[in-house]
Amino acid sequence: MHLLVAVINQEEKLDDVLAGFLELGITGATVIQSEGMGRVLSHEIPIFAGLQTLLSRSRPQNQTIFSVMDSSKVDAAFALLQEVCGDLSNPATGIAFSVPVDRVVGLAPELGEDPDPKGSNLGA
Repeated sequence: MHLLVAVINQEEKLDDVLAGFLELGITGATVIQSEGMGRVLSHEIPIFAGLQTLLSRSRPQNQTIFSVMDSSKVDAAFALLQEVCGDLSNPATGIAFSVPVDRVVGLAPELGEDPDPKGSNLGA
């Protein structure tokens, strides 16, 4: 299992990403609104007010997606993010990363998978 974290800078792309996840068989994700460090600093600390000009083309709110998924789906999820959001290496597009997860409690099975009766220890 892996945790995929994706910060999407274009809120209007969120529905397409989530719909694409469903098509991949990824049935669970949590979405929260978030703000980047530059935007927070430019509003809260006067010395960083010059960042305003750099941030004028970026979105005030980002959408951050958290999804625990089978490791075999991570590459497809990254490809989907790149397809929907554009090249994430470009500025003001977003960021995505994944980390291995060795234990999960309370995760519903993904589409096409049998539920694990033990459920909590994925590494055993």
